[in-house]
Amino acid sequence: MSVENCRFVIIGASGGIGSALARRLKAAGASLMLMGRTGERLAALGAELSAETRVIDATSAAELEQAVAECGAIQGIVNCAGSLLLKPAHLTTEAEWRHTIEANLTTAYATVRAGAKAMWSGGGSIVLCATAAARTGLANHEAIAAAKGGVMGLALSAAATYAGRNIRVNCVAPGLTDTPLAARITSNEAALKASASLHALGRIGRPEDVASGIAWLLDPENSWVTGQVIGIDGGLGTVRAR
Repeated sequence: MSVENCRFVIIGASGGIGSALARRLKAAGASLMLMGRTGERLAALGAELSAETRVIDATSAAELEQAVAECGAIQGIVNCAGSLLLKPAHLTTEAEWRHTIEANLTTAYATVRAGAKAMWSGGGSIVLCATAAARTGLANHEAIAAAKGGVMGLALSAAATYAGRNIRVNCVAPGLTDTPLAARITSNEAALKASASLHALGRIGRPEDVASGIAWLLDPENSWVTGQVIGIDGGLGTVRAR
């Protein structure tokens, strides 16, 4: 990786994937601004990595834009914020639907908006997080698949819009990953086994698996990659297990 002396903003930094990404980038010599809603967890990660932190509501485009602008020059921004709702549409409440859209799609839109303005003159990389469930039909994923499907479309459109400013926009689409958001599944042995069997490689993901892909997209060495949705999913999105 050639991210030494690069400065990155990570939104949702205290989550499973966000914290794994922060550790990877810091170890490679990057400067970080860690953002999130959970002050205590964020502060602990910031102290561990000697990184700046800021508590923020990323569903507010104006608030995020101001926070990113105050970071100074940056070379990349990542949105790892999100939620996970596993319910069929007829049992999903309007409040649950709105929360799912806000936490996943609205935060991604705010990230693109803030990142594009911050990197308008110098270029850089914007990375969003979707899900393999938006690429293949999985039962009880209606709300999250809709929100993350929107994230994919957002990434492709933004990649076209900002290519002329040398701002790359890409998206990762993980399979089930062992993070706190997935604890309802991973803490149940039967559910975990069933979920692992859906992945062609026979296991669910680790946060480091996804963080590695995001770091690759942030790396200036990979400056000819934009408009991509990259599955980091053990084959879940495209391959049927035997």
